[in-house]
Amino acid sequence: MAKNAGDDARSAGELAEAATELRVTLYRIVRQLRTAQSALEITSSQSVVLDRLVTDGPATVAALARAENVRPQSMRVTLAALEERGMVERSPHPTDQRQVLLSVSAELEQQLAVIRSLKEDWLARSMAAKLGRAEQDALLAAIPLLRRLLEP
Repeated sequence: MAKNAGDDARSAGELAEAATELRVTLYRIVRQLRTAQSALEITSSQSVVLDRLVTDGPATVAALARAENVRPQSMRVTLAALEERGMVERSPHPTDQRQVLLSVSAELEQQLAVIRSLKEDWLARSMAAKLGRAEQDALLAAIPLLRRLLEP
């Protein structure tokens, strides 16, 4: 839902200042959440690929490269490192024998579930300990708004 022309709009300066504050705050939250994942000792590009495989399911090298806007050769390097560590597995493509599908290994799925739980537990505990009920409500109301910022 876009804002109406008649809505009171903030000034460009106010929005720029808020954007800076939001960026810094979100960066710090993400960094805190990533500390749980640091036990995996993976690069940020490897983390992005694993997240995509978990979210979207098995994919070809070409599909992953397109989705992440990188060259297939770069994606192959990233996937080779993950495969060497047993984090991704290959399986035959169901309709094209020239291709393979890559997916997250069962062992990594279990590790990721534990990591996800640690991240969510930290966030839930922080919200419960540091925010009152009205603040929690305001934060929960902001989630759909933040999602809308990601829409095309």
